[in-house]
Amino acid sequence: MSWITRVRNALPFIAPKSEVPENLWHKCPSCTQMVFAREWEDNLSVCPKCGHHGRIGPKARFHQLFDEGSFRTLPTPTVREDPLKFKDSKRYSDRIKAARTSTNEKDALINAQGTIEGKKAVVGVQDFAFMGGSMGLAVGAAFVQGAEEALAQNCPYIIFTAAGGARMQEGILSLMQMPRSTVAVQRLRNAGLPYIVVLTDPTTGGVTASYAMLGDIQISEPNALIGFAGQRVIENTIREKLPEGFQRAEYLLAHGMIDMVVKRADMRDTLAKVIGYLAPQASAA
Repeated sequence: MSWITRVRNALPFIAPKSEVPENLWHKCPSCTQMVFAREWEDNLSVCPKCGHHGRIGPKARFHQLFDEGSFRTLPTPTVREDPLKFKDSKRYSDRIKAARTSTNEKDALINAQGTIEGKKAVVGVQDFAFMGGSMGLAVGAAFVQGAEEALAQNCPYIIFTAAGGARMQEGILSLMQMPRSTVAVQRLRNAGLPYIVVLTDPTTGGVTASYAMLGDIQISEPNALIGFAGQRVIENTIREKLPEGFQRAEYLLAHGMIDMVVKRADMRDTLAKVIGYLAPQASAA
């Protein structure tokens, strides 16, 4: 036993090391400041020092957005798993099992229906923690499910995107979800229902090339990475240096690709106002 350990154990006002929780602090990935985990959670997973918006999953997002006790999670659609029997460094089926264990979700897109400040809405949230939020058969089926629920409830469909793109382990089947989701969006338009997109960090690849850029209103969280190909790929292709902040939310707002950048703390109020403007019939009885 070292002398410092003996001193620590001898002082009654210093908690033994074994009693100090390992998750007491959270290190901000942007400014690297250490923040109390409770303070991080109370601030909606936004750094109180630099304003960095951390990545959050469907459960946290639903609790932040919906009126308390008003929402129900829709069951994840069942699809054929590992249709190509794909294997790289490990089997695709094993990757799915690992992702389900770590996130406690069936796949990368979860839908819920409820009210936001008394206004009905269906909200879909992509979880980047589930295989990078990648779009495969299950995500495509969940997106269609969310649109159909919005049609049944006569209310808007709001999607929070976070993805690295199409799921390579499903090949062409993953790319087929791009036109499939586009048809679902068109059905909402034909019914006169708003389709609202909230882009979160990161939204890239085939998701950006399909339903992430088809919203009637395009909103983004601050400093979210939004694009199709990676910055290095673009620079190597055009052989030019890209501008500072390229593919970030503020740059896209300045160049007309999105409509507004909204902080997470203001997202609930903003969405309620947008729903009130575009779908007044969505107000709950």
